[in-house]
Amino acid sequence: QVQLVESGGGVVQAGGSLRLSCAASASGNTFRLNAFGWYRQSPGKQREMVAFITSSSTTSYATSVKGRFTISRDNAKNTVYLQMNSLKPEDTAVYYCTLNHNYWGQGTQVTVSS
Repeated sequence: QVQLVESGGGVVQAGGSLRLSCAASASGNTFRLNAFGWYRQSPGKQREMVAFITSSSTTSYATSVKGRFTISRDNAKNTVYLQMNSLKPEDTAVYYCTLNHNYWGQGTQVTVSS
């Protein structure tokens, strides 16, 4: 069983930055050999992919965040990060971490005020 714990959410003004972390309680190999993603969901909307990183650190991003968000991973710390810059009010959502879509965290709230 793998547990994912997100942290780093909060309230920030438009144009600000936040860094989300996702700590995985997985064995080193389980973490290192799997892809991770960040998704978000705002009220009344479907959950959408924000960023994804493969085991070889190839990354992909939603068009709406490309150039502003950066996903990264630290295999030594079993942690995945999402650096979010130039935040906009439309980025307001609960952000979820996933291990290859098999395991999900509980989410962390990000609120961007205008």
